[in-house]
Amino acid sequence: MDALGSRLKAAVMVPSTNTIVEPDYYSMAPNGCTFHVGRILIRNQSLSNDAEFENLLIQIRGAIDEAIDNVMTCEPDCMIMGMSAETFWGGKEGNLKFQTGIEEKTGLRVYTGADACNKALQLYNAKRIAVVTPYQEVGDAQVVAFFRDYGYEVVKIIGLKCETAVAIAHVSEERLRDTLIELNEEDVDAIVQVGTNLSMAKLAGEAEKWLKKPVIAINTATLWHALREQGIHDKVYGFGSLLSEH
Repeated sequence: MDALGSRLKAAVMVPSTNTIVEPDYYSMAPNGCTFHVGRILIRNQSLSNDAEFENLLIQIRGAIDEAIDNVMTCEPDCMIMGMSAETFWGGKEGNLKFQTGIEEKTGLRVYTGADACNKALQLYNAKRIAVVTPYQEVGDAQVVAFFRDYGYEVVKIIGLKCETAVAIAHVSEERLRDTLIELNEEDVDAIVQVGTNLSMAKLAGEAEKWLKKPVIAINTATLWHALREQGIHDKVYGFGSLLSEH
């Protein structure tokens, strides 16, 4: 048993360009839970069009095995995918195939952002949703297909079309707040944010108070799903109802 990770020692896979997942997780971490990042090397971080966006996924697929091998040497208890696009790709079946493949490789329980968002929406009994992403249109289409596979109606989706993978983390709180307001149509049951390098964990919790509906940030959802599945039920405050009430 680790001195610091006495309750949970989780491996977290992120693209090497990601600067948000690790601080997000530590800001939400219950005592005795530690997170150990495996960085998937991204050499070309351009996301300026659909082809460049898909190239990012090609890079992830080519480098993820080595990153997993590296992080497995710390003997983690489970693995959390701190990246989202790959987990939505191919809809429901694509996510299951991705998750199962890594579970077979590692022997660990693997938690993905796509699966976690679905679990959260089920918890809130949401049917009609709106979504914000940092993606190009090709990525947005994959997100819509995933949610439709699970029976949700995607009323509206806004892709911020960030130019690079690093630039996703530069999106301001003001821009995200304006986007949430734009997405908040009367018949929307819940708003979902995907793209793990968008800084939305705290804002989503605040937005629930003034939008009066669930706002699911993917980093919050994935961590919540992993913690609860691993038997850790601490309530964490300041990041919305998912962690503080469920």
